[in-house]
Amino acid sequence: MLLRDLFSTASKAVTVNRMRSLLTMLGIIIGVGAVVLMTGVGKSIEGVILGQIDFMGPKTMAIFPGNDGPEGGSTTMRPDFDALTFDDAEAIDELTTVTSIAPVVFVPGDARYGREKADPRIIGSSPEYYLNQNIETSKGRFHDAKDEESSNYVAVIGSEIADDLFFGRSAVGKRIELADRKFTVIGVLKPVGMVFFQNIDDRIIIPLSTAVNMTGRSHADMFTLQSTNGFEIAFADVRALLRQRHGITVPEDGSTDNDDFLVRSAAQAEQILGTVSISLTVFITMIAGISLFVGGIGIMNIMLVSVTERTREIGLRKAVGAKRRDILLQILIESVFLTLLGGLIGIAIGIGIDFLLAKTIEKFLAEYQFAISIGAIFLALAMATITGIAFGIYPARKASKLHPIEALRYE
Repeated sequence: MLLRDLFSTASKAVTVNRMRSLLTMLGIIIGVGAVVLMTGVGKSIEGVILGQIDFMGPKTMAIFPGNDGPEGGSTTMRPDFDALTFDDAEAIDELTTVTSIAPVVFVPGDARYGREKADPRIIGSSPEYYLNQNIETSKGRFHDAKDEESSNYVAVIGSEIADDLFFGRSAVGKRIELADRKFTVIGVLKPVGMVFFQNIDDRIIIPLSTAVNMTGRSHADMFTLQSTNGFEIAFADVRALLRQRHGITVPEDGSTDNDDFLVRSAAQAEQILGTVSISLTVFITMIAGISLFVGGIGIMNIMLVSVTERTREIGLRKAVGAKRRDILLQILIESVFLTLLGGLIGIAIGIGIDFLLAKTIEKFLAEYQFAISIGAIFLALAMATITGIAFGIYPARKASKLHPIEALRYE
């Protein structure tokens, strides 16, 4: 029997009872659809996170007061710690593995312009802060070393604050009130959006010396810095230096329980992303495996029923010269045809839901983009094909072993 005839016979057998075939394919559809949908969502989320990591810069690091807690405990940031002093920043700046460091002091208060009011994050830092955070202005300029030395009351405001206070009008040169002090706006930042669940556009940056004068702080709330090369070397140098300066005894097991500071970086975020990606892949594989197993059982069941219903037909084919191989291929191709058709339907449904989900999320998170994984689609089709073969062999072998005389007598 020609292979073309086998496929033609298989397609007719599947489409004779469409509802039964559709119900049989349901497990395959769910499994393949879940794989395509989840990998698409994962790829979209990965794109968002990688974009945010790119914004931070691969060499960007941040140091916070606090500790990681006991082994296996949760990370605790303690802004009330006075662990990060300005002398620490000067010492870190002398490390050859660090190119620039910027202490940060948070200033409580709101922002006002006339009758308009906003509730920004007011950040006092040195000019290096803009370099470390990869920030650009859309209008005006950053504050510089002269502003820092003179403790000038100047401010660089985020795009959202500019919209809240000035409603599209020019903000540069205007006088605003921050924490009951008058500041001159010298620049407006380019809009960025959300980065690691923080709104970057609602901040106002003022000179560090001005922030210290306003708050009377003797220590920083955090440091931002850039490493010269890899994160690991700079991380080790910074940790060793701070432990030495703070008189921290390192436990024998090398844990960070005694540290009074935390070091975080974009490189760590990328490592975490890789771990999450692997976990998501395993989870998706489990879902797909269960669904395909259930779908495979359905395929085997319906093929056994089909063999029983077509016993006389199989006997007649054998009587006119069909070989065991022809019968086996016929039933096996019908099984694979069912799973492949279910796989294609599942792919279409998965892509459709992924697209609708992406369009919905884009309204709230502009960085989120529709994405699909071509590799996952081919993998899903391969899994569907393997399922069809694995669960179709037994019914196919059973059909091929039927004796033509007994089959013709079957009622």
